[in-house]
Amino acid sequence: MTDELLYDVADGIGRITFNRPASRNAMTFAMYERLAAICTEVTETRSVKALVLTGAGERAFAAGTDISQFREFKTPEDALTYEARIDRVLGALEACPVPTIAAISGACTGGGAGIAACCDIRIGAANTRFGFPIARTLGNCLSMSNYARLYSLIGPAKTKEIIFTSRLIEAEEARSSGLLSEVLPDHAALQARASELATLVAGQAPLTLQATKEAMRRIKEKLTLSTDKDLILMCYMSNDFREGMDAFLTKRSPVWSGT
Repeated sequence: MTDELLYDVADGIGRITFNRPASRNAMTFAMYERLAAICTEVTETRSVKALVLTGAGERAFAAGTDISQFREFKTPEDALTYEARIDRVLGALEACPVPTIAAISGACTGGGAGIAACCDIRIGAANTRFGFPIARTLGNCLSMSNYARLYSLIGPAKTKEIIFTSRLIEAEEARSSGLLSEVLPDHAALQARASELATLVAGQAPLTLQATKEAMRRIKEKLTLSTDKDLILMCYMSNDFREGMDAFLTKRSPVWSGT
């Protein structure tokens, strides 16, 4: 697993690389757990001043959760445990006290888009494509926390539009929508800018940055007071979810039944 998520620190800048390029850096459960562990380590040691998150290669930042892992889902507890795990991991990233920068090339979808949405700053290469195509692929849903993050970033209308249509937002639209703060011409320029930006923010007053991050997190928390258990079970325990998963893994179009 260690080779699937790389982590190194140089000059106070931590760099996390999702390293499954053959699978477009799709996230395994072990990768999620390693991400959370790094955030805990950074919080406790305070030796890292900024974190850059990126994907190996130019094709993807991270193309969601590895779908093959969903084959083991049998019970309501499986669905609830999965979403609780994702919320815990993303919550750890969001609460990490140092600035986090997502440097995005290619596909940034599903769980990968959720990770990027947690980061403080998102920059992208010109080939960036961002979205949650779950209405076309698996027929599942997001947790309330993930819906709240999108709501905070792009508003309710845009959130519904991109999920209802399953379309992926390309780089320039992502910048105009507030998802990206900068668009770089290519992967090399993206990585150089990510390093430059990390060095810049690492030199700012750390308590100011920490207070700002925590203030934004508290505002987001007010949007997630409602429970989502019923929504998660409605989707993950449905015939449509099983159909979507099988269709995805066998490379065919799903046939939805609404049950």
